[in-house]
Amino acid sequence: MADEVFCPTMDTQESGESREAAGIIIPTIISSSESGLKTDECLNLESDVEIEESVKDGDLRQNIAITGLLQNEDKGDGEGEDDDDSGTDYFNTDQAGTRLLRAERPGKSSLPDTFQTSHLLYYERFKVYQDYMLGDCKMSEVKSFTADYLEKALEPCDWQALWCTEVFDVLVEVADVDFKELKAKVKLVVPMKCEARGCQLTEEAISVLLEASLHRAPLQELQVVYEESGDFDQTALALEHLRFFYQHIWRQWDEEDEDDDFDYFVRCVEPRLRLYYDILEDRVPAGLVSEYGSLLQRCSVSYQEFSSLRNGLSSDSESELDNVSMVEGLKLYEQMEGLKRKLRIMENPLLRYVLGYKVNSGLQSCSARGVREGGGRLVHVVSAPTQVSQLHSLMVNKLQPEFSGEDYQVQFHSDPVQAVGSCYEGDVVLILPGHYSIPSSITIPDSILVEGFGLPDEVVIEKKSKGDSFLESTGASVKISNVKFIQHDAIEGILCVRQGKLEMENCVLQCETTGVVVRTSAQLTMNMCDLYGSKGAGVEIYPGSVCSLVGNGIHHCKEGILIKDFADEMDSMPQITMVNNVIHNNEGYGVILVKPGADEDQDQFAAAGEPVEEEEGKGVSEEAEGGEGVGGEAKADVPLIGLEVTETSAPHCYDTPPEVTEGNGAIERELVATSAKKLCRQRSRIRELGTQAVDNLLSQEMFVSIQGNQFRRNGKGSFGSFLY
Repeated sequence: MADEVFCPTMDTQESGESREAAGIIIPTIISSSESGLKTDECLNLESDVEIEESVKDGDLRQNIAITGLLQNEDKGDGEGEDDDDSGTDYFNTDQAGTRLLRAERPGKSSLPDTFQTSHLLYYERFKVYQDYMLGDCKMSEVKSFTADYLEKALEPCDWQALWCTEVFDVLVEVADVDFKELKAKVKLVVPMKCEARGCQLTEEAISVLLEASLHRAPLQELQVVYEESGDFDQTALALEHLRFFYQHIWRQWDEEDEDDDFDYFVRCVEPRLRLYYDILEDRVPAGLVSEYGSLLQRCSVSYQEFSSLRNGLSSDSESELDNVSMVEGLKLYEQMEGLKRKLRIMENPLLRYVLGYKVNSGLQSCSARGVREGGGRLVHVVSAPTQVSQLHSLMVNKLQPEFSGEDYQVQFHSDPVQAVGSCYEGDVVLILPGHYSIPSSITIPDSILVEGFGLPDEVVIEKKSKGDSFLESTGASVKISNVKFIQHDAIEGILCVRQGKLEMENCVLQCETTGVVVRTSAQLTMNMCDLYGSKGAGVEIYPGSVCSLVGNGIHHCKEGILIKDFADEMDSMPQITMVNNVIHNNEGYGVILVKPGADEDQDQFAAAGEPVEEEEGKGVSEEAEGGEGVGGEAKADVPLIGLEVTETSAPHCYDTPPEVTEGNGAIERELVATSAKKLCRQRSRIRELGTQAVDNLLSQEMFVSIQGNQFRRNGKGSFGSFLY
């Protein structure tokens, strides 16, 4: 086995003008028989020190490549086994030849094949960007760090590549590399091998193009020609990391960010890389993906307009035209900063989860069909292969008593998705016992009734394919009962109530990813249901929604119920009814409230002229209940909070210990306090705008009914708050 030679980091000194990397820790495997180096020698990689002529530059770069980017050397003593987390051990010094795959050209192409490098995993790219390409560089140092990385990783000359553009792919040979400009000096390989798209290109035309570009091609557009020797594996990987960085990570406005004191990798690279792979693996709703792309495009256009306007200004001119341009430039700058803030929210996984509701709240995948032409209603019977006795029971116990009128007709289906998709306003879907596997989501845009004919465990609908949500309701009045839903890989939840009203009764919701989502302006009534298994919250309640939970079991989720409040003063708190629910065995809290942090909360109150409480959740609740703490005329502005408080819980067949139900009061007090602050901000906002007071807003009453709920064995307790 090859000997190991470790290069220690040399001490560096930073001047006031620049930071110079004097040494790099690179554990390198070098065969002593090939390099002539002893195991106790150290490779000095300082840029201003010449390496001995006995060590060729190509050999050094290849050895750096083996561990510098791929970090999976076998240390022989077993120490590397526990630390091997990259899975990128493409090279083995005991085994000659390349360890990268070949990317074959489609069809009968005259061009040679290239290396397959686009398949790299998240943590492979993460390690390279963090440890070797960017490190702890600042925003203004990205280009210099990148050039330094490429200088150590790339072969400087004598390798062939495909120069790939939107118009043509042509075979060239690299004669030199300008690392600072990220360009290579290339020459055309004769006879010419080229594939053009939408045009005809001759050797003379390509030669003219090369002369016009001074025979320089961007490194991002070069793809290394495949060779089995393994000599150019590292060059291919380095170009892939460079190409991916400038296509998916770098933003053209990054370099001009005024705040240059932060770690660029931590602030920008890591969240953007994570978002890219989350989208690639279908972990982000389609609406958010679309909105993110739209924001990127708008921000890019604003930046180009701003740059063009800025470049056209004269520094010593005081003309009226320049003054107008400066005003327009300020507007574009503010617009661009607002777009950048939205992009940062979406790129941050936590904020994307907490604040991303505005993006998708109005999304509706299909429109309502309305009343059927000619009138009349259908009863859609969904049935797997079944017995005659079961059909007889359906006829006697359900169809004849309830749907025997002339307005109803019966239609049979084998697929619940097809049955729901065939419904018009007022139709009924009856699902006979059976296990139904569906390939796509169920969307309910009309007011219909979906009922399982049997117990929930007998009527099972299971979705295994990926998608934004399993069941999505946008109808004005929808009811679902006696059905068990089993979810797999749904990004946005097992059930999403986007708008309208949904009533669920006696259903079972078996989650694998996330649970029930109640969007702004939507209404959910859930009675006697069982929900479990969510990796997020069992129920997510958004601002401005109405949610009634009575007699449900919510258990074995990451959080039981998540109530969201946002800094926007026009987002009203949800109206919540929680009665006789059993919330138990959740990893976090039974109920958690997401709300703005104390600093932002106090700033908004100070701006509105409202008192700021010293202890979260106490001062405002006192104001709401007793009117204390608000002096003088401000008492008249205390919002009304409708409460339904009972000293005793609803009767049960057994005595409930006090500690099991004590969370009801804490939840109630916190929601009251938060709602009072929100309503005060709304009133202050109306006064600032100088508009007339809207009666229904200024007299708005937030109804909270929290009683008889039991909280058992939740990991962090019955109630908690998350500040952002």
